[in-house]
Amino acid sequence: VLEAMAVNPTSRAGYRIGATRAMFGGKRMKTMARLSLARKFSFIRGSKVVPFVSEAETQDEAPLCWFSWSGSKHAVFENAGKVRLQVNRGGNCTWPARVWYQTRDGTAKADEDYIAASGWVDFAEHECQAFIEVEIVDDNAYEDNEDFFLTLSKPEILAMDGGKQIRAGLGEIVEAAVTIVDDDDAGMLCFESDHMTVNSPLTQDSEIRINVRRMGGGSGEVSVMYTFETDSAVKERDFDGKDGKLVFGHGQMEAFITATIKAVPRYDAVDKFRIVISGPKGGAKLNDQRDGGADKNILTVMIEAEQGSKDRVDKFKSSMQTTWSKSQVGHANWASQFKAAISVNGGDEDDEDCDPPTKADYIAHYVTMPWKLLFAFVPPTDYCSGWVCFISALIMIGFVTMIIGDMASLLGCVMCWPDEITSITFVALGTSLPDTFASKTAAEQDAHADASVGNV
Repeated sequence: VLEAMAVNPTSRAGYRIGATRAMFGGKRMKTMARLSLARKFSFIRGSKVVPFVSEAETQDEAPLCWFSWSGSKHAVFENAGKVRLQVNRGGNCTWPARVWYQTRDGTAKADEDYIAASGWVDFAEHECQAFIEVEIVDDNAYEDNEDFFLTLSKPEILAMDGGKQIRAGLGEIVEAAVTIVDDDDAGMLCFESDHMTVNSPLTQDSEIRINVRRMGGGSGEVSVMYTFETDSAVKERDFDGKDGKLVFGHGQMEAFITATIKAVPRYDAVDKFRIVISGPKGGAKLNDQRDGGADKNILTVMIEAEQGSKDRVDKFKSSMQTTWSKSQVGHANWASQFKAAISVNGGDEDDEDCDPPTKADYIAHYVTMPWKLLFAFVPPTDYCSGWVCFISALIMIGFVTMIIGDMASLLGCVMCWPDEITSITFVALGTSLPDTFASKTAAEQDAHADASVGNV
């Protein structure tokens, strides 16, 4: 089926080439098998794929306003008593509106760590912000940080427009997470993970921030020392950073170390350096489950090439490989032209799809072999987008035309015929024979008469 879909109708020039090759023992054109396939599967050609658009997609209207939490993550100490969250309304705030909120358990459980809550959040006309409060349960037991969630749903505008309900929607932050921080411990410090990957900038240096987290408590002020260690990435060449001390205030649950990534050209290489935190103060500890253990935590930062830069290099490399491959194919095609010139029927004797050469093919081949070898010097179309082949072919045609014209004039002179009679008989007859045989082949093999009528 795929072969049938790929078949294009044979042009008038194609039939002429086939007829000329058949006259002089050249390489035969294979058309019959492809034609039969094309006819068999002709119903496939011209088929279209029409995209389906659902009625809901065409009739769906954008909401005039939407509701969203002010942030996706919130934290509250266990002894705070309650947490206050802000709900924002965006878009058109002309009419009164409301949205439903409801709490959902995470690692924190309702009635044990917080008091479950739900209800409507009401917005008056032109009001864009509202607040809700959730009660937090305080106990004396040491616990890890625990989370629960608040979800928005059922947005409504409490007004009608021409008897039609005005549509409201939900914004980007539909669910907010609240972390209950145990306040009975100074906490444990660690990196977010043991490894971090950054892209090498292209033109100018870029700054990155490395997050150091405080877990299991947030009471009091604590600090930790941090240092930079080189590996395959060299300081001041691939990156830059100053050793120092990171301080967490009372209730502060994260802090950041800054480093500068240098704009160094790289393609496939991945360089790395390390950041080490150690010596916590103020009652804090280090996470003994991370790289380095309880005495120090180690973050390995890997610098790799920016994907866009790598894609451009790969594209250029692929283009060069394609050009080289075309050159190799051109050399191979050029060599095959000489092989076809010295072989009867272009070397198709072993091809099962072609008829064996006849005696007439052998005679025509050996008579025309010098001309075949001469025209084999015309380069294939693989060079310079075919321009070399085009110019060389014109030169060869001019050369052959000059020889034929001189021979026709000499023949006419010997036979005492004027040039007009010679051109009408011998020259016109010689140039029309290939067209005649091409018309015959087209009439036998083509489903339509276009090519055969054009040749006539």
